[in-house]
Amino acid sequence: MTTRRLILAATAALALGAGFAVAQQAKQLTIATGGTGGVYYPLAGGFGAILAKEAPGLTATAEVTGGSVDNLKLLQAAKSDVIFTQVDTAVDAMNGVEKFTGGKVPARALTVMYSNIMQVVTLESSGITKFEDLKGKRVSTGSPGSGTEIMAFRLIEAAGLDKDKDMKRERLGAAESANALKDNKVDAFFFVAGLPTSAITDVAASPGMKMKLIDHDHLVDKVKAKFGPVYSVGAIPAGTYPNQTTGAKIAAVWNIMAVHEKMTDELAYTLTKTMLEKVEDLGKVHKEALNIKAANQKSGNAGIPWHPGALKYFKEKGIAVE
Repeated sequence: MTTRRLILAATAALALGAGFAVAQQAKQLTIATGGTGGVYYPLAGGFGAILAKEAPGLTATAEVTGGSVDNLKLLQAAKSDVIFTQVDTAVDAMNGVEKFTGGKVPARALTVMYSNIMQVVTLESSGITKFEDLKGKRVSTGSPGSGTEIMAFRLIEAAGLDKDKDMKRERLGAAESANALKDNKVDAFFFVAGLPTSAITDVAASPGMKMKLIDHDHLVDKVKAKFGPVYSVGAIPAGTYPNQTTGAKIAAVWNIMAVHEKMTDELAYTLTKTMLEKVEDLGKVHKEALNIKAANQKSGNAGIPWHPGALKYFKEKGIAVE
């Protein structure tokens, strides 16, 4: 073979090899989120778009799910690569308790995101003025497989109520709950998410009705005494929603982005880096993203062990997680 032909053959081989390497590096990720009326879904969509721009070869799509419980089970079954979940549900999954008695889920935290706010929503016309007034009412406690359902059950128990005997219970997602409330098919509903939640905004902005948020901060200590310190007292400021003139005192729990323990350190590092360094861009999708901060990356907030790839990023940036 002539020298020229050798050079051409080598060049072609290199080009082919480079193309093969790109193909090998290309990876499509799935992000398990929640219902379309919450915050997880739009945030995951935004994160996927940012990831594709910042990490060539990586793409990610948001998947609608029932919520945190479903997400952790999808992770365990290797049907989702990345999940958003509440910390309380992740702790249950790690320990194989409550909804996870079928087996422990080897989830690992990448980033602590924002604080999830439990919202107990009703209308002024319902006559419900305090949490205990839910007794005898028609109440949606969240969709099956959601973190909302778990947290709602714990608050109901702390109030001394029986979720099955003391109320007529529906199991609806955020958008479905909001529609049911407007149509007078339920008297109140629970939903835990970031602020504002689009489905609740829809209720608050509806003409001819006055949305009301029910305080339940007095139940937090009882819930913590039984289920651990992952819960805290929070607030929904007045003006968070249209026509909302009064704030609410509520229970809160952190959200995390998590993956399976078997994810490669390199990929886990990239996901962590992108989430924490592109907060401003993600905030254009939903303002709750602006609450994703380096200062919140604490082991106590994450609830479950960190992935080594996340720890590598934290070490490089001098972020103390303990």
